[in-house]
Amino acid sequence: MSEADRDVKGRPIVAVTGVGVVSSLGSGVAENWDALLAGKSGIHRITRFPIENLRTTIAGTVDFLDADNSTDRSFVMAESAGAEAVAMAGFGEAFPGPLFLAAPPIEIEWKHRFALDRRDGTARDEAGYDRLIELVRERNDPELYRQTLFGEISDRLADRFETQGLPVTLSTACASGATAIQLGVEAIRRGETERALAIGTDGSVTGESLIRFSLLSALSTANDDPAKASKPFSKDRDGFVIAEGAGALVLESLASARARGATVLAIVAGVGEKADDFHRTRSKPDGSPIIATIRACLADADMVPEDIGYINAHGTSTPENDRMEAGGLGAVFGEALARTPISSNKSMIGHTLTAAGAIEAVFSILTIRDGVLPPTINYDMPDPAIALDTVPNAARRADVAAVLSNSFGFGGQNVSLVLARAPG
Repeated sequence: MSEADRDVKGRPIVAVTGVGVVSSLGSGVAENWDALLAGKSGIHRITRFPIENLRTTIAGTVDFLDADNSTDRSFVMAESAGAEAVAMAGFGEAFPGPLFLAAPPIEIEWKHRFALDRRDGTARDEAGYDRLIELVRERNDPELYRQTLFGEISDRLADRFETQGLPVTLSTACASGATAIQLGVEAIRRGETERALAIGTDGSVTGESLIRFSLLSALSTANDDPAKASKPFSKDRDGFVIAEGAGALVLESLASARARGATVLAIVAGVGEKADDFHRTRSKPDGSPIIATIRACLADADMVPEDIGYINAHGTSTPENDRMEAGGLGAVFGEALARTPISSNKSMIGHTLTAAGAIEAVFSILTIRDGVLPPTINYDMPDPAIALDTVPNAARRADVAAVLSNSFGFGGQNVSLVLARAPG
């Protein structure tokens, strides 16, 4: 490996040679990117399950892929995005590297729990998840039982793509997709593999998930006009819009990519991760974990704020998150933040939870490739407390050499990525 293929810290430079994506806007990079740049919203009224008496009746569900439950939806979307990324990278049916998968916590949906009732039709008492697993075993229904396995999706994907070694499944809340990329980057930097497949997927929009997030007062209730419900950084933002999707990246050492003549879309120049132990759902008031995450990412990339041409915000559209993210960026970027455009893909696709970090990394790479900034739509009421260039309502041409992509999750999970143009 030549010095040109190593970063300033002597580590292998990690290239991205393939990407794939599925969201409420459609399937595939081209369809999603065209819709995103057009400012199209994928948010709509829920039709998958009854919504009577729910406070929130809108979501970014992926209804065009056939699946019967959350586990299968997550798998089908991950398979679609993964297949696109692997094909774009120039590999065949077998992917010669490990799989790192970000997936949602697994549970049995209520419509499937009803199958666990007694044979005479009377309901059983339940006493938590352990009891539920016991009932599934008693029922001896393999299809139902596999829905309870956290590694089920990654095992199926590993078989589908013939990846090497044991697949890794992780769930770090809304930072999960970025964490999967981080693990792949670190494995390549350590010399454990020449390439890795990182996927983030989430098909867990159900009645239960809506109720739970509603109890946290986290969801938007702007049901009357679904397309305008997600409004990051706007003064009238009232919560995030839950959504589904998957993003996939083929990560590869730059030396390997060049040796086989692959097209390098971008490099993962830096990764930063810090935990926040303040609260299960809220950020530490002084923003120190967010600030530390961004600083660690820039330091890992050997960059300063002025090197960043665009910020792909976590930008959930909740009152607290947007304020905390803007404050954290201000503390790191200082006056440079006023000159750095920042937008949120979630204004159009909603919050895809465990898939968000991977999907937004894909869009960040496309921004570098095509020189176009996706907009923050629904930005009609600027928040004077958050003075940002949000690329409001319309895409913008810009020559971008490096993008900072933020992912901040419940439970204090914070990950930032720097995606950059490949050297040379």
